Amino acid sequence: MNERTVLVVAHGSREASGNAETAEFVARWRQMRPQWHIELCFIEHAEILLDEGLDRAAEGAREVVVLPLILNAAGHVKMELPEAIERARARHPQVRFVARRHLGMGAELFSLIQQRLQEALGELDVPDPATTGVILLGRGSSDPGGNAELAKMARWVFEANDHELVDLAFTGITWPRLETVVARQVRLGMMQIAIVPVYLFTGVLIERIGAQVERLRRQYPRVAFALARHFGFDERLVALLEARVGEEGREGMLECDGCKYRAAAAHEHAHAHHHG
Repeated sequence: MNERTVLVVAHGSREASGNAETAEFVARWRQMRPQWHIELCFIEHAEILLDEGLDRAAEGAREVVVLPLILNAAGHVKMELPEAIERARARHPQVRFVARRHLGMGAELFSLIQQRLQEALGELDVPDPATTGVILLGRGSSDPGGNAELAKMARWVFEANDHELVDLAFTGITWPRLETVVARQVRLGMMQIAIVPVYLFTGVLIERIGAQVERLRRQYPRVAFALARHFGFDERLVALLEARVGEEGREGMLECDGCKYRAAAAHEHAHAHHHG
């Protein structure tokens, strides 16, 4: 009998390499914590989805800690995951299921964004920040709270650096999109633009972003573009996950900022997706 199983819940990607990278992340974490029982499932686009993942985690466990490996809280975290946990509680009344918070946008993620930005600036030969724009590029959500978390990171990047322009763009669902923000920065005199995708793992959207940047390079031949890497495995992310596992007093419900989204979703849970 395992006293506790940690169930990592990832988004899932239509691109097999994205799910493989997620699985590799969890495998490396298991190696770091061999005394822990860590399982993985996905919300969509994968073989093992939420219900099966929760059932597997419940086998032989007294407690299942559900850990969203997801950057921003939107419909998946606020609606689908709590509903799946409630179903699992009904199927496994002898097991205690507790839900932890998603990764969120805090100091650990800011540190990663800063690192990726510095790597991108290195590709541009460390240009003058007065003529070098920065764009944080997120997935985009129908939930304003999720988009606001990325907006907070853009402000932190602005405060921590000397760039005159630090903007936000999204790959889908909400606005503005990358091409619009690039056009604005070029009009405002930026000679170099560093694009930082705020994504955990590779997938369809990461490939799409690469193709978009290639088109932008052809469209603006006098502007130098640098595209930063997505996050992938990083021990800061592992430390954040472990901190989430250890959190007490927050179990049972996942965050629902403002709960406008939950109220709307109760009427019709049919938000659009552009998944990676």
